[in-house]
Amino acid sequence: MDTEQGIISHAQVHELIDIVKKVHGFDFSGYTKASLKRRLTRIMLLNKFEFYDLKHVLINDADFFQNFLEEITVNVTEMFRDPSFYRAVNSQVVPYLSTYQHVKIWSAGCSTGEEVYSMAILLNEAGLGKKSFIYGTDINTEVLKEARKGIYSLRNIKSYAENYQYTDLKGSITDHFTILYDAASIHNELKQNTLFSVHNLISDTVFNEFQMISCRNVFIYFETYLQERILDLFYKSLCPLGYLCLGSKETIRSDSFKSKFKVINQKENIYQKVGT
Repeated sequence: MDTEQGIISHAQVHELIDIVKKVHGFDFSGYTKASLKRRLTRIMLLNKFEFYDLKHVLINDADFFQNFLEEITVNVTEMFRDPSFYRAVNSQVVPYLSTYQHVKIWSAGCSTGEEVYSMAILLNEAGLGKKSFIYGTDINTEVLKEARKGIYSLRNIKSYAENYQYTDLKGSITDHFTILYDAASIHNELKQNTLFSVHNLISDTVFNEFQMISCRNVFIYFETYLQERILDLFYKSLCPLGYLCLGSKETIRSDSFKSKFKVINQKENIYQKVGT
């Protein structure tokens, strides 16, 4: 007997995880089940699906799967979110970055690009813009398309401007945008030192060496064993004494990794690689 619209059992969540892995090659088994269940319920309600309907389209409709992937992996983001994080990076990480001739930064789970461009603005204000390159990655191809455009609604820009005021950076956020009719486009000088590409934190491997990795509001969706796997990926991707910036909502809980990272800022969960 089918479930009512929007109601999904624990067993059905696991059944969908198996279907997605077998048909599409994406493994969501390490996502926290509470988060996954919330997002699956939302998909069913939005589409007025019963469980059988969702199973059917996941197996037979490749276009729907792209929408499904976007809904499951969407990471709510905004420019200069949690301004205290950017103040901490500016005061505690940027001086270290300034000692390098070339700076490589990885923004993991970058969604539609706001955090990448926030970091680009911060580095530009610190005089490091021309020698820095930021890699933004996400599992979701659709959000990456938006990130590459670097165009955001004026309504959002007004909200981002409030965050910017509390970062202690000079001027206004609009100094870094070209204002269009009802939107704003990030300046090309900031876009040219960024690259957005698909990367799966769960299954993909090291692709470069970085002085800094930022990954905020991503760990909270993963079970502990996957968090450890991703931490290992970040550890291997950082150069000696490189910085891992997780933000106030994340932390390193694993004892095996606590010895490999030195706490630089406990509130903002900024760490420095120290192990060998």
